[in-house]
Amino acid sequence: MSAPAPRLDDLRIERSGKPDSPRRIAPLAIFLFVLVIVAAAIWWFKRPAAIEVRTAIARELSTDAGARRTVLNASGYVTARRAATVSSKITGKVTEVLIEEGVKVTAGQVLARLDDTNARASLQLAAAQLDSARAALEETRVRLREAEQERSRQQTLLKSSVAAQSDYDHAEAAALALQARLALQDSDVAVAGHTVAIWQQQLDDTVIRAPFAGIVTSKDAQPGEMISPMSSGGFTRTGICTIVDMDSLEIEIDVNESYINRVAPGQQVEATLDAYADWKIPCRSSPSSRPPTGRNPRSGCGWASTSPTRASCRKWR
Repeated sequence: MSAPAPRLDDLRIERSGKPDSPRRIAPLAIFLFVLVIVAAAIWWFKRPAAIEVRTAIARELSTDAGARRTVLNASGYVTARRAATVSSKITGKVTEVLIEEGVKVTAGQVLARLDDTNARASLQLAAAQLDSARAALEETRVRLREAEQERSRQQTLLKSSVAAQSDYDHAEAAALALQARLALQDSDVAVAGHTVAIWQQQLDDTVIRAPFAGIVTSKDAQPGEMISPMSSGGFTRTGICTIVDMDSLEIEIDVNESYINRVAPGQQVEATLDAYADWKIPCRSSPSSRPPTGRNPRSGCGWASTSPTRASCRKWR
C-alpha cells in the first residue's frame, strides 16, 4: 500500500501554543546573577596571599672575613700533654690490681697494692720499740723524782750536822745521773717515733694511687709480677698502668722549616679529625718547640676532646 500524498494543509503553522512569559524568566536570571556574585566573593576572600618579595642589596664581606685565608695545611696526631706511666716508689711484688683499660680514675684513687708483709712487720716492731722507750722514760722520771727527794733530805740533814757530806754527794750524783738518763731516753723516744714514721711511709708506698684524674689507656702489670721504679732486667715491670688526662689533649703537627715563619703563638687554627670529617674544631696554636737538629719543628694546637686520633690542621691569619 502506498503512502498518502502530502497535502497543502500539512504546511500550515500551528498557532495554538503560547510563548514563555518574561515574568517567569526574570527570577531565574536574578538567581543565577546572585549565585555568580557569591562565588566571586568567596573566591576573593579565599584566594592565596601574594608572595612577599624583598629586595636584597649585595654587600662586600667584612674585613675580618675577607682577610681570613688559609696560610698552612698540615697533618698530625691528637696527643695528651699530660700522661704518666704510674709506678711504685719501692720494689715489690704486685698482689692486687684494681683497674682495667678504659676505666676513668680520680686523683688519689687506689690503682694497685704491693706485698706489704715485711713493711707491716717492721712497722709493728718499730711501734713496739716506741712503746718500750716511752715506758722506760716514765720509769726514769719516777726514779728522778725519788732521787731529788732524797737529795733534799740529805741536804737538810747536812745542814743539821746529822748526815755526812758523803751521803749528800752520793744523793746528788744519783739525781744528776737520772736527769742525764731522762734526756737520753727522751731522745730514744723521738728516734723510735721517727722510725715508726719511716716504716709507716714504707707501708703506704705499697699502695699505688693515681697522681691525677684521667683514663687508663694501658694495664702493664698483673698480680704476682715484680715491679720496680727502675728497670732491673728480667721480668720486672717498671709501671702498673698508663693514665692520660683527656682534658689536656692537643694536636701535634710537624711543620716544615720552610713554612715555620707562617706559624705564630695564639694563631687561629681549624682542625678536622679523620674519623669525623664534618666536625670543625676551633683551636689556637701554642708556642712551637724545636726538637734536636735534623727534625722539623713542631707546633701544637690547644684543644679538648676524648677521641685521640689522627687530625689535620688548617692555620688562619
